[in-house]
Amino acid sequence: MQTTIKHAVTFTGVGLHKGEPVRMTIGPADRDQGILFLRTDVIGRNPLVPARWDLVKPSKLCTEVENDDGVGVSTIEHVMAALAGCGIHNALISIDGPEAPILDGSSRPFVARILKAGLVEQDAPVRCIEVLAAVEVREGEAWARLEPAKALEIDFAIDFADAAIGRQRKRLTLANGSFVRELSDCRTFCRQADVETMQANGLALGGTYDNAVVFDGADVLSPGGLRRADEPVRHKMLDAVGDLAVAGAPILGRYVGNRAGHAMTNWLLRTLFATPGAWRYVECDDAQREVLPGVGVHADEIPALV
Repeated sequence: MQTTIKHAVTFTGVGLHKGEPVRMTIGPADRDQGILFLRTDVIGRNPLVPARWDLVKPSKLCTEVENDDGVGVSTIEHVMAALAGCGIHNALISIDGPEAPILDGSSRPFVARILKAGLVEQDAPVRCIEVLAAVEVREGEAWARLEPAKALEIDFAIDFADAAIGRQRKRLTLANGSFVRELSDCRTFCRQADVETMQANGLALGGTYDNAVVFDGADVLSPGGLRRADEPVRHKMLDAVGDLAVAGAPILGRYVGNRAGHAMTNWLLRTLFATPGAWRYVECDDAQREVLPGVGVHADEIPALV
């Protein structure tokens, strides 16, 4: 059965890159609609923007979708990850600006409010994307691959010169609420030198120590330090879940990433869909539905903040 949110929930905050105030409401949607953004501030152009892989604009800093009228919404990866991790297939997201609110830099605030609002099953089967053959993309030392697996798995590695990050790797099967328990609270991160460069170029204007983990060599500058010892690689996995969610249906396959980012993951999806015989749509049977992200998740599984 497909799923939507039971009651609408509203979030207010600022966008990470533009730093502008924004109000965003996640509401119910009809079956088979998918995830749609509605720009309530747009007049005279099509305000509806589907969260779809072929509408993603190339960007290494975030995931942005844009319709044929040039209307877009950026930095959607955290809310998309939350929706996928909670098992929501259909939602209408009304937003009064061009960028989703960053909140605390993770998916946890979205997950908490979504699960509190409740979910509703819809009388329609879940269609999944089954990966049948491996596809891979590479750029320098960065690469990403999708390969066959019975459930969505993420295997991610990062490597930074900063001693506080270093090389980290983690593998996780996104079944039985694993996203909510293991990834949802992990925040976006950056290096202090990168923050200064981005802000000098008019980016990351909404970034603070409260909505991102900022590293400087061996030091963690954000108050309270890390939520988890390997929070950076877990956040990269969170991003991957959100970036894969624009495929338009849950993926049955293993995503392996090494230093991969938003643009590379979208490139990988485009490669998958352009490769004959590498994938197919399947109507999920009972066994497949049981391993989809979000199935059986409960609000008491949300990590507590300390």
